[in-house]
Amino acid sequence: MTSAGTMTITLAGTARVEAAAGLRLSLSGLDVVLIVIYFAFVLGIGLALRRVIATSTDFFLSGRSLPAWVTGIAYISANLGAIEILGMSASGAQYGISIVHYYWIGAVPAMVFLGVVMMPFYYGSRVRSVPEYLLRRYDRKTHLVNAIIFVLASVLIAGVNLYALSAVLEALLGIPLAVAIVVSALFVLSYIMLGGLSSAIYNEVMQFFVILAGLIPVVIIAMKLTGGIGGLFAKLSTSGPYFTSAWTGTGLGGHSPIGDWVSLVFGLSFCLSFGYWTTNFAEVQRAMSAKDDNAARLTPIIAAFPKALIPLGIVIPGMAAVLLIPGLGEGGGLEYNYAIPALMNKYLPTGVLGVALTGLLAAFMAGMAANVSSFNAVWTYDIWQDYIRPGRPDSYYLRVGRVTTVVGVFIGILTAFIAAGYTNIANYLQTLFSFFNVPIFLAFIVGMLWRKAGRGSGFWGMVVGALVAFGTWLLYQAHVLSFRSDLAETQWGAIFGFVAGFVAMLIATLFDKPKPLSELNGLVVGLQQRDVQTAAPVRWYRSPVVLGFGALLLCALLYLYIAVV
Repeated sequence: MTSAGTMTITLAGTARVEAAAGLRLSLSGLDVVLIVIYFAFVLGIGLALRRVIATSTDFFLSGRSLPAWVTGIAYISANLGAIEILGMSASGAQYGISIVHYYWIGAVPAMVFLGVVMMPFYYGSRVRSVPEYLLRRYDRKTHLVNAIIFVLASVLIAGVNLYALSAVLEALLGIPLAVAIVVSALFVLSYIMLGGLSSAIYNEVMQFFVILAGLIPVVIIAMKLTGGIGGLFAKLSTSGPYFTSAWTGTGLGGHSPIGDWVSLVFGLSFCLSFGYWTTNFAEVQRAMSAKDDNAARLTPIIAAFPKALIPLGIVIPGMAAVLLIPGLGEGGGLEYNYAIPALMNKYLPTGVLGVALTGLLAAFMAGMAANVSSFNAVWTYDIWQDYIRPGRPDSYYLRVGRVTTVVGVFIGILTAFIAAGYTNIANYLQTLFSFFNVPIFLAFIVGMLWRKAGRGSGFWGMVVGALVAFGTWLLYQAHVLSFRSDLAETQWGAIFGFVAGFVAMLIATLFDKPKPLSELNGLVVGLQQRDVQTAAPVRWYRSPVVLGFGALLLCALLYLYIAVV
């Protein structure tokens, strides 16, 4: 999942196959060898880590033993799935440079907030999952609603990643879609089953560098052929003032399809972005596996630096593809989603093409593995252990986790085949999940900052917020409400949902007693619990606050650069 729901993937049906026929690759022996070596390393990591899995904590949270640089890279790699690589490059080709808002104000500030403010609550309270925090802060019905929503979202998103991977394999290599879906799923299953979260995380670290190795040659060639970013912007200036200027048309009376400044700042930057990055367990799980409190806080902040630079490797090549791939996005031509694969196919030589294709495969598997590994933890801890079979020994829950992994992957296969029957399925899913991310973040942030929030107020905040956001979307679809684009509707719907949910929490608290302070230790502001290993001050260069400020400064400088280039 991307940070804000800008997906435009439309990989479905016969039309997709016909449109992508010109993408079929002819891999050399060297390309094939590179791909085989990569897959061998992936399985090797799983086999090497199998011996250290002794408890459920080892399987689901890597024993809380990993260093910050590992969890930080895994955190960002888990987000670099099929939807990110294909979808954001497609959005760059379709909407232009304004898509960087979904990184520089729609991701990085929320990641910094997670590291500086929220991780001390997650890690210090020793919760094993994000939904478990809601159980301890509010009540069981709040916890159960969040757990069920997350489990459903995880397998659906895993299916979308799996389908996108398989569709690209079909388009590029001619592998039948059904075969590609099943084989890809079984491969991801094998290395998660072997080494649990540790296997997923260490593979995500390797996959991150493989992804970079695949994207960097594309960026270099695209920039050389278009005259650098300045030359690219000059050549694309005929596409309209919004295509090469991030903030043009974002005034309240403007016409930028990305939205106006109010919806961008409050809807995207705050509601949608914070709702995704601070409560999505597929990401937070990586930070929870860190060895101590400071490493956990540094995890999203370390990830924020590459996240700020990713548009240079995804959005910019997507924009360049408009010039370099004739007919991209036009009737009878390639869809926008194939922008980066088309550039790879057209310009990369033997060997480099194999690395680039391996990078695509790595990105898709990282996205699916992140959702499967978080799915098995939430199902086992928050549903099976709490509501179905409580009080069993740890070895029992470890077995349940392994079985759940198998079940989750096969459900992902089913949802991948369902996705194959729809157009714009990823856009649909992103919109659907935006109904829930913002209300869940509301329950978290109010619960952390306001001690007197009632026990059941989190439940009502989530329900009312989701209904209002969904109702806004329905009214927009019925043309009762008007927004400048689907993206703008998502942002305003998030704002309406957040405000309505907050009012519902205030009203619910009037009729419900808050939890006593003795039950809120480690869960609210003023009652945080610091990990004993990091109670002493850390050096400035390992300070989450200092590094977080550096990540925000980097985004500001990047905004300045694209404004003057």
